[in-house]
Amino acid sequence: MMLFREPARKKQALSAEDCIGVLKSQKRGVLCVNGDGGYPYAVPLNYRYCAEDGKLYFHGGKTGHKIDAMQRDARVSFCVTDEGTPDPENWWLTFRSVIVFGRIEWAESYEETVRISREICKSFPCSEAYIADEISRYGKATLCFVLTPEHITGKRVTER
Repeated sequence: MMLFREPARKKQALSAEDCIGVLKSQKRGVLCVNGDGGYPYAVPLNYRYCAEDGKLYFHGGKTGHKIDAMQRDARVSFCVTDEGTPDPENWWLTFRSVIVFGRIEWAESYEETVRISREICKSFPCSEAYIADEISRYGKATLCFVLTPEHITGKRVTER
């Protein structure tokens, strides 16, 4: 049995380079974890894809459903879609979606939390003063985590 499936519609599959392009260009996606009672739990999050190490970086509060679920089971999936391209003569969009399968690792120090928080801020138009203020106000209450990909797949979809 294969751990990760091949795409059912191979003609729609994105190349590895296109998948990375989507991950680099977007700011938000949906993290899916093995939630309470075995039910999937999906939560939208902002993130940063780091081309240097190929990992995805996240931050949030130190408690809650997703944290509990990831502490029980570090295996997650993360889905990202681009904004899509409209068909000029019809109602539909053609968009690209990417799913990353992997495992979560936790930031182990305050310094690493600050580094990851700064990395995430690079995706948004934040000034250094704003970033410094946010870290001074919320840094101690922030938990950062990293998704190390084990498999990345993507496809191009036309909504029609």
